[in-house]
Amino acid sequence: MDRQSVYTLSLFGEDRAIEESNKRVQKELVDFILDFHLDNVFIYRDQIRENVLSRQYFCDIDIAHLIAFNEHLAHRLNNEPAEIIPVFEAALKTCTRRILYPSQSVEDQQLAQALPEHQLLIHSSVTQTSIRGLTATNVSHLVRIPGIVIGASTLSSKAVALHIQCRSCGHPERLSISSGFTGVTLPRVCGRPQNNPSDGDKCPLDPYFVVHEKSQFIDQQVLKLQEAHDDVPVGELPRHILVSADRYLANRVVPGSRCVVMGVFSIYNSQKNNKGSGAVAIRNPYLRAVGLQTDLSHNQAGGMGMQFTEEEEQEFLEMSRRPDLYSLFASCIAPSIYGNADIKKAITCLLMGGSKKILPDGMRLRGDINVLLLGDPGTAKSQLLKFVEKVSPIAIYTSGKGSSAAGLTASVQRDTSTREFYLEGGAMVLADGGVVCIDEFDKMRDEDRVAIHEAMEQQTISIAKAGITTILNARTSVLAAANPIFGRYDDLKTPGENIDFQTTILSRFDLIFIVRDAHDRAQDETMAKHVMNIHMAGQARNAQQQQQAETSEIPVEKMKRYISYAKSRCAPRLSAEAAEKLSSHFVSIRRQVARQEQDANARSSIPITVRQLESLVRITEALAKMELQPVATEKHVDEAIRLFLGSTMDAVMSAGGEAGGGSRELVEEVHKVEEEVRRRLPIGYTSSLATLRREFVERKGYSEQALNRALMVLNRRESVQFRRGGSLVHRSGV
Repeated sequence: MDRQSVYTLSLFGEDRAIEESNKRVQKELVDFILDFHLDNVFIYRDQIRENVLSRQYFCDIDIAHLIAFNEHLAHRLNNEPAEIIPVFEAALKTCTRRILYPSQSVEDQQLAQALPEHQLLIHSSVTQTSIRGLTATNVSHLVRIPGIVIGASTLSSKAVALHIQCRSCGHPERLSISSGFTGVTLPRVCGRPQNNPSDGDKCPLDPYFVVHEKSQFIDQQVLKLQEAHDDVPVGELPRHILVSADRYLANRVVPGSRCVVMGVFSIYNSQKNNKGSGAVAIRNPYLRAVGLQTDLSHNQAGGMGMQFTEEEEQEFLEMSRRPDLYSLFASCIAPSIYGNADIKKAITCLLMGGSKKILPDGMRLRGDINVLLLGDPGTAKSQLLKFVEKVSPIAIYTSGKGSSAAGLTASVQRDTSTREFYLEGGAMVLADGGVVCIDEFDKMRDEDRVAIHEAMEQQTISIAKAGITTILNARTSVLAAANPIFGRYDDLKTPGENIDFQTTILSRFDLIFIVRDAHDRAQDETMAKHVMNIHMAGQARNAQQQQQAETSEIPVEKMKRYISYAKSRCAPRLSAEAAEKLSSHFVSIRRQVARQEQDANARSSIPITVRQLESLVRITEALAKMELQPVATEKHVDEAIRLFLGSTMDAVMSAGGEAGGGSRELVEEVHKVEEEVRRRLPIGYTSSLATLRREFVERKGYSEQALNRALMVLNRRESVQFRRGGSLVHRSGV
């Protein structure tokens, strides 16, 4: 109609030809449904019977089967879905009638007439088109699009057949409406046949109104599908498309679920386009869903519903029996980064995760492991995070300043057309079942950081905004990287002064690594060689050639699949001996921390609570899961305790009370110097710093570091004050 030419319409013959071809196509489709079989199993015949007996009137067709049966039909279904799908649904109804009511009796015929409309669902394994790849050539074709559902509207009832009635004469009519977003216009004149002129006046214009009770409705839901993060080019915003899902496809997915939508790429005329815009024929695209493949294994594992072949399973089982699997896996995490063996092992545990438990009273215990890397710049923290984003089946990378509380949890949006509020999931909801990597964790605003407290422990996000109160799932592991307050870790200060985080957030991390950039000649030489080799693209590898060949044994794609396999097939439990060992070890750790807090006369900034005992359990389970073991043994407990002592406990003990980090000897020396300073300076006396240094360092043989720390501790306890820019030390209190 948009073309500026005379519009002609044939009045004879063509409609009949179309009808004939439709009947022929319907007959072919009926033959396909009833006759298609694989190994003497009539797939669709059985499927229809099962579905109808459970009062579900739909049939899920695999396009590959249709291609094998009749290629021409499959081609037409792909290129003209709008014409073929209604014919296909009529064919399904015919088949149901034949299967359920084969006899010709009157009663059976009446029952067959009363069958509701059927729905055709299609799934396929053809190549997927990204949302970016949809162009005008795809309009009215079948497409298959992967993505993440970021918003789902409430169910609305959409009319398929309207019963309308004339106001003045009561003449009824039925209007059928095509599916999708298309609207309908009521006829402007009454369609009552004017047989004799004496029937009275014609009805006025616009006489019809809708009788809702006699109209026919179906469920419809509008989804917002966003492309997966892996497909978004750098510097681009992720694109999204509206999906209209009706009848049996409605209420299938929730925001955050990953799915592949098979649908007809259609267009609709938006209200926005009509308002004052000059463009007449601009249409907005949407997708009319005819098939939704949700990721079934999404709840237990990550990954787009990965299917594993038998050979692959065999290979994974052989891999799990390797004695060096743990160290091999750890060395394959960011192989270009030198050292950091324990951090890589912790990340391996994080990728595997422990076992999620639901107690009889409905309480959930999380299985995901959270890790915090805290340390000097230039220790490759962000590189590790980037690698985890690549290797984890589901992962989202975000940076501190660039993420707000709503961006991490969920935001409330307003639908432009219906003006209703709906929820859009943030990063933690979209990464459900995977890992969220948060870089620059210390640069986040405090109110934004509080938003993830609940997500890290309870694994849910509670929302109460704009009249929407709900709870979303956020079963994610958090891998965070942060710098200390002063940019570098200051050994003269306690962890409490170095770490700018509250105890509440620190206790939610299972492992806290303090990554120091130590100056060690031998290590620096090795690292310099390693970096130079990487920059020379491995041309000068000689001694390391063998080692490099070993480390790159498991490619990233295989690691990803192995992680998915382990997460979906294995949920280890602790053995009795392992549990006993863990509990006794936890008690001894608490005793150690209590003694140290007593010595220092201050609480530790990194708390050791019952959460840390649960952390140990989770790490033990993750180590067992890596080897696909159903039961975690004492061997796994020993490694978990070693990791814990090397990370979180090391951070706690490095406090050395208030005397700051360092060895046990230094801490004892600081205590002695404190006593001496107290004895040397009575209350109210002042001495110059140079005199004290001469006395303690040169005469009595204490180290200068111990003197500085002792004065710092006394200053914090308000026993001494520094005056004149720190050159005089005045004893002010006890």
